[in-house]
Amino acid sequence: MREIRAFEANTRLSALLDLVEAGEEVVITRGGKPVARLVSAAAPAIDREQARAAAARIIERSKGVTLGGLKIKDLINEGRP
Repeated sequence: MREIRAFEANTRLSALLDLVEAGEEVVITRGGKPVARLVSAAAPAIDREQARAAAARIIERSKGVTLGGLKIKDLINEGRP
């Protein structure tokens, strides 16, 4: 994935379209923050209903799973330098 500033994207649109057509994703930023994403029109669309169903299955499977007395906050703190 490439990042490019909005001004530069404006002046290099044709080259960016070539990159996207070749399968690359381009993120356009303004003031260092992402504002747009160029992707191939041939890229598969996200099926939101399928994503929701997958999330629901994950939540259902996690019911009753415990950390054996451990606390998430303690695990997070252990991983910090």
